Amino acid sequence: MIFKLLRAGTVSVLLLLASTSLFAQPFRQLTAGDFQGTPRFNNRGVVAYTNCTINFRFQASNRDGEYILHFTVRLDLNSSRSWIDRSKIKSQLVFAEILKHEQGHYNIAYMEQQEVLREVNRTRFSANYQNEAMAIFNRIDAKYKQLNIDYDDDTEHSTNKQQQHSWDVYFAKRIENMPPVNAGAY
Repeated sequence: MIFKLLRAGTVSVLLLLASTSLFAQPFRQLTAGDFQGTPRFNNRGVVAYTNCTINFRFQASNRDGEYILHFTVRLDLNSSRSWIDRSKIKSQLVFAEILKHEQGHYNIAYMEQQEVLREVNRTRFSANYQNEAMAIFNRIDAKYKQLNIDYDDDTEHSTNKQQQHSWDVYFAKRIENMPPVNAGAY
């Protein structure tokens, strides 16, 4: 078992080799109830944290020299590890803005999950399938880890309203126009 924590402050990734089939759950909107964790106080002024886990599992079978992999790439929002410091939020409007910003972190995790599913679905694997599958995941994971960093930097953790709006529009377009998981499958 391999465990990897993304330090973008928003997503943890759990990688497991297991027996499952291709599976993904639908996109969802976050609610206040998704943030059940205890706030962590720091000197950077962060008022919220969204913790998601991507469970990446696969099983391989060999059919006439061709390796067929069956994947599960599940996205879980970990409510007990996600938190909002409500003591720093003075109005419902500010709370809504914080929740919208945290939705962006979930959106990034969702986009990563969907891209991993599309990529593994269209890949032909060799006898080196473990390394090939992990290389796909690690490449995509690095891309979205950087996207999380860019998101927080650009929006200044939601305080830059113009940049937050730009990212909200970007997320809406990306999710609305997301190709199906089986796009490009062989």
